[in-house]
Amino acid sequence: MTDQAKDRVYIFDTTLRDGEQSPGATMTHDEKLEIAELLDDMGVDIIEAGFPIASEGDFRAVSEIAERSKNSVICGLARAQLNDIDRCWEAVKHANRPRIHTFIGTSPLHRAIPNLTMDEMAERIHDTVTHARNLCDNVQWSPMDATRTEHDYLCRVVEIAIKAGATTINIPDTVGYTAPVESAELIRMLINKVPGADEIIFATHCHNDLGMATANSLAAVEAGARQIECTINGLGERAGNTALEEVVMALKVRGDIMPFETHIDTKKIMHISRRVATVSGFPVQYNKAIVGKNAFAHESGIHQDGMLKNKETFEIMRPEDVGLAGTSLPLGKHSGRAALRAKLKDLGVDVGDNQLKDIFVRFKDLADRKKEVFDEDILALVTAAMTDGADHLEIVSLKVVCGTGGPAEATLEMEVGGEEKSTVMEGDGPVDATFKAVRALYPNSARLQLYQVNAVTEGTDAQATVSVRLEEDGKIATGQSADTDTVYASAKAYVNALNRLHVRRSKTGSDQKEISYKDVG
Repeated sequence: MTDQAKDRVYIFDTTLRDGEQSPGATMTHDEKLEIAELLDDMGVDIIEAGFPIASEGDFRAVSEIAERSKNSVICGLARAQLNDIDRCWEAVKHANRPRIHTFIGTSPLHRAIPNLTMDEMAERIHDTVTHARNLCDNVQWSPMDATRTEHDYLCRVVEIAIKAGATTINIPDTVGYTAPVESAELIRMLINKVPGADEIIFATHCHNDLGMATANSLAAVEAGARQIECTINGLGERAGNTALEEVVMALKVRGDIMPFETHIDTKKIMHISRRVATVSGFPVQYNKAIVGKNAFAHESGIHQDGMLKNKETFEIMRPEDVGLAGTSLPLGKHSGRAALRAKLKDLGVDVGDNQLKDIFVRFKDLADRKKEVFDEDILALVTAAMTDGADHLEIVSLKVVCGTGGPAEATLEMEVGGEEKSTVMEGDGPVDATFKAVRALYPNSARLQLYQVNAVTEGTDAQATVSVRLEEDGKIATGQSADTDTVYASAKAYVNALNRLHVRRSKTGSDQKEISYKDVG
């Protein structure tokens, strides 16, 4: 590894692979392409675009991302099997910079699954890494559950993978078991003991089961790892992964003790965080580091006084550094299109003329109903504009009557496949009545798994962001919508989820995984 590489930390984003393995986070083909383009644009070094052998949908997505990528290395995941590796190479080979990532579980627990002895597994590692290197000169190898693998055996198989041609060795904390001091010691041990370790890049892939993923990743970097595997918003299996925004900003803010470079455009972090939250159906928790709603919020009188006198009193980074304006938007119903475009640019959002026209109409409608429009409101409008489109189901009008005198009643007019239908339904509350009305006009067997309402900003006139997750015949779809009318936002979110199920039905399940690999790295 060159001296220049020693000062550089490579960001390996696996939102489209490990992140999508979160139950319910499956993305459509177009959503995967959109997120990949945003990752490429923000400067992510390596994008793990998917698991090509998992399904035809995954293969198509990885292949198209590989063909469309401009800057990032495009990586696909493969088990330690020759057909997996061949399929992976077919998917990534058209990228400007392709990579094959192959793995096998090396801990005693994971060796027991394929019932391989240590010697048999070592031989398989040699054969499969060699096969991958014969196809591609950029090969990454991972010993899954490395942090619970015997140290002597881990050193042995890492040496085998290096000699077979692996250029990156990733050390996964697959179950989030390790602690920062152990994470660092493991990397140091491998660098010091394994022949050829100084010629390759060590990577770290940490899960957050004990809430230490980011700390473990940074500890590994201090010990000599130079690639961090992470996801947007920390999305991933169980409690998730190391969050991209956390490690990047930690390196930026604490450059005094971690003088390493990344090539991430941090001003685009907030925008991609919101988009991933929308397409995955996993809202960002309010107190989430860097991208949470409260990350740059100050309510205490003492904090407010300190912020007015010197922002550094209570903020270790500027909200502008992650693409968030530091103050409320000075926009209202008298603001023009030029002012809106300027604000969107300040927020790191680039839109075309047609998108701007749609967002401006929504903005004017919102400004007529709200006294003050905040940055978060504008970002919610952008999300709504990108989510809506020509759908099978469209709400024409909705009227709901509710109170203490009896059951709620929803009067709904909706277009179903271009045909306008209407109904009146009663329910246990306005949302229940509305959802029953939708089902009456569009009968379906989808089961409601999640219904969640969050206020985008404060006040009784705040926009409500509603998230809905549906399950039908093993297919999961999410919908989200924002409006000052919570019931209408609920109806839109429900209809958006049904539209996604409809699209997946029409594609005969091409976007669904045919086999499950929920325990990967």
